[in-house]
Amino acid sequence: MLKGKVAIVTGGTKGIGKGIADKFAQEGAHVIVTARHKSPTHHHFIQCDVSNSCEVKGMVDVVIKKYKRIDILVNNAGIYPFIPFEQMKEKDWDSVIAVNLKGIFNCTSAVLPSMIKHKYGKIVSIASIAGAFVGFPNLVHYCTTKAGVMGFTRGAALDLAKYNINVNAVAPGAIMTPGLDVLDKKTVNGLIQAIPERRMGKPVDIANTVAFLASDGAQYITGQTIVVDGGYTDQ
Repeated sequence: MLKGKVAIVTGGTKGIGKGIADKFAQEGAHVIVTARHKSPTHHHFIQCDVSNSCEVKGMVDVVIKKYKRIDILVNNAGIYPFIPFEQMKEKDWDSVIAVNLKGIFNCTSAVLPSMIKHKYGKIVSIASIAGAFVGFPNLVHYCTTKAGVMGFTRGAALDLAKYNINVNAVAPGAIMTPGLDVLDKKTVNGLIQAIPERRMGKPVDIANTVAFLASDGAQYITGQTIVVDGGYTDQ
């Protein structure tokens, strides 16, 4: 489905991002992954802090120089430090906003010239059921940004449709990633019991949906947020 496409996956060295990058590569795409810190990966890696617009522009310039175009952007980079709201400091709030929301603005803005030039683009951002559909304790800042991702998706989709650029989002439920290591076994078991499929999701569950939205098979889909949560929010 993605043979020959040039795809950037931010935060693509572990967890959901790695799952997406691996899926894209299996589909034949040229995959570029980014992360704030150098990490092992078998994909083309460019170190980049998405909250820093200069670093983002430099990363995109490297991709354009090597591949001549950018077809797909997956805004996956995100952070979610667990902090009770009453203990949250301004710096905690600002750091999550900078990565999870400003990062999406920086990356999308940087790839637009190439996509507009070629009149083709697929932008998929990773939202979450947290904030978008339900709340979770100790994650007020994270929930706020993920609700913002949905708003960004709707607005950007309308502005960019005239350039043949599709903008969508995927809202994962509970996915087994290294970031969930902070949860104790009792909490994890409670989550599983609340999911109709009685299992935590895997990165590939999200990757399959993202790959579809990044393909030409989803050409008539834009401005949408697709929930992938095993039925958790359907109850």
